[in-house]
Amino acid sequence: MITFKNLKKTAFTVFMTLTATSAAGQDLLARQAPVDRKMKAVDSIVLNRLIEQEMLENPAGDLYNEWDNELTHYSGSILPDETTIDLRGFCMPTPSRVITSNFGARWGRQHKGLDIKVYIGDTIRAAFSGKVRIVKYEPRGYGKYVVIRHYNGLETYYGHMSKQLVRENEEVKAGDPLGLGGNTGRSTGSHLHFETRLCGVALNPALMFDFRNQDVTGDFYTFHRNRYAAESAQATRLRGVNANGGTGRFDNDSDDDSELAIAAPSASFAPETHFHKVKKGETLQAIARKCHTTVDALCRLNRIGKNIRLMPGQILKYN
Repeated sequence: MITFKNLKKTAFTVFMTLTATSAAGQDLLARQAPVDRKMKAVDSIVLNRLIEQEMLENPAGDLYNEWDNELTHYSGSILPDETTIDLRGFCMPTPSRVITSNFGARWGRQHKGLDIKVYIGDTIRAAFSGKVRIVKYEPRGYGKYVVIRHYNGLETYYGHMSKQLVRENEEVKAGDPLGLGGNTGRSTGSHLHFETRLCGVALNPALMFDFRNQDVTGDFYTFHRNRYAAESAQATRLRGVNANGGTGRFDNDSDDDSELAIAAPSASFAPETHFHKVKKGETLQAIARKCHTTVDALCRLNRIGKNIRLMPGQILKYN
């Protein structure tokens, strides 16, 4: 027979059981909380690693749809109307301060970069950190050249080199050697052809790089589609050939020296410094006589030895 006393005892037992279960559940939740936090931390680490891996596989992937080692001029993305490019952490591609040809119209066609005076064998360096996309030889164009895609969205081109020192898909840091200055491809004098492209579209490097002062123009450059033409023209006036009234010149007897132009003054060359392009078979003695100077003066000015092997197209300074 169920008595009130027994019913009361049963109710108390059920209550204690439920209380114990609830407490056990709370203990389980309490123990589970640190596990959840650890799982979230693990998820964050995995996510960050995935993002880093994606960046390594395709730098600036938010601008570029894919990675291509074949197509020199990438055309798989649309140039944004406005975007900001981080110029911090840069390295000048060469210590040369002499621009020999501007970006823009030249001989009836567009010159897509800046030509910077370098000598055969000079070290050419990566402007920013990134990943090498193209290492090729184009005999009727860039010669031996390298293209790097950077994390800031730019792609930089380095043309006419005598030797390439990197491989495709190799990661590089700003300042890493890419190659050596040269005169390969469609070139009639040793120089570096330097391009800056965004989503495959060539932008005037003078908007971002000041070779004369060996610096960038600021920590950031913001591209505005509707302002670009005017800003590019202004950059050329400030930092291009003959900026601020430069009067230096290249001396050569050939009418086909299409890559050589008036050089701007710099810390490297005095305004009245002249240049001679070496022709096939010429010697230091012959050049010294022609330029009314001495072999010793040529060697001292160009930091070369008397027994150096001169290369056709090599540029020598003389006063």
